[in-house]
Amino acid sequence: MSFVDQTWGTWLNVATVVAGAGIGLAVSGKLPPRVTETVMQGIGLVTLYVGIANALDLAKVNDPPGVIVGLMALAIGGSLGEWWRIEAGLDRLGTLLKARLKGRGRFTEGFVAASLLFCVGPLTLIGSIQNGLSGEAGFLVLKSALDGFSALALAASFGFGVLASALVVLVYQGGLSLAAGAFSGLIPDPAGDPRVLLVNGVGGLMIVALGLGLLDVKRVRVAAMLPALPLAVLFYWVAGLILGR
Repeated sequence: MSFVDQTWGTWLNVATVVAGAGIGLAVSGKLPPRVTETVMQGIGLVTLYVGIANALDLAKVNDPPGVIVGLMALAIGGSLGEWWRIEAGLDRLGTLLKARLKGRGRFTEGFVAASLLFCVGPLTLIGSIQNGLSGEAGFLVLKSALDGFSALALAASFGFGVLASALVVLVYQGGLSLAAGAFSGLIPDPAGDPRVLLVNGVGGLMIVALGLGLLDVKRVRVAAMLPALPLAVLFYWVAGLILGR
């Protein structure tokens, strides 16, 4: 795959952050809260759709069944994530960075707040891996929409610092995609490889959980489930050894 194939989701994400921040600067204080709420509900519904569509990739994996592998990965990965307190650690990281830079100007405050929001989360990791491995970027397209509206709201409050965070998205997220893409050369058919399908499928279930949170149905501790992504691949490999594949 080419450089563009592996990173186009990131470029789209950067474009939506820039566009959202630009609109936010232009309409500062003019958007009614009910409009933002309705838009976020719409995004929540689309998030559910994208998550379900990708979760169905689990059904494409057999011997062992992808659904069983996904269940084991989420159950054990979620337990490990809670044991390692991943979600609490991410929260502490955000609090620490905000505290260290507090009082240094609204540009810096907006820059840090936006960078954390756009780069610290399951959707960033899952989307970057998907884009780098297979060239698909369904998760990053969804993230781009979310980040665009978030950038609009943040820029209306913090100003140009939010616009500058687009550079962090480009470097961090693009770097993750290229790192994942380095492994795609070891996979003859990334789009149809069972390991990639498992990552997409497990990631899709996690995206469904994010959609439920956006719709205020149920907040799921998605960050704690991040270990499920490598575990799905590990379990598939172990199963292959046992079955003599």
